Amino acid sequence: MGARGELYTTQVTLDNRSYFFNVKENRNGDIFLQVVESKSRNGEDFDRHAIVVFADDMQKFFKGLDSSVTFIEKAQKERARIAAEKKAARAALVGKKVYRKPTADEERKKSGVKRTGKVHVVSRRNPEGEEN
Repeated sequence: MGARGELYTTQVTLDNRSYFFNVKENRNGDIFLQVVESKSRNGEDFDRHAIVVFADDMQKFFKGLDSSVTFIEKAQKERARIAAEKKAARAALVGKKVYRKPTADEERKKSGVKRTGKVHVVSRRNPEGEEN
């Protein structure tokens, strides 16, 4: 067992925040997850906030977390759809055609070149052997 009862630790670093996921064991032998957010304040000090979830409650905790993530994903898709509809409606009023960025599959089909991650050389010569 590590210092302060730590069994496992992993860190996720973002722009000005770091998240630490610590699996610990207390004196009674109970295993729990401690999630710590460390946020940089003016480059010198750090704000630290922690939550603790005990092993008995983890399934309920993760179920709630999963449903929240699912809701956020659905909301983002819905907002993107509404924004696209508004953009199309605005363009229809002006009379312009709305362009969207093609997906990777559409780009691949359009170019006619199979992409496998290896370097491909495409000849630009005519069938008669003359260059364009």
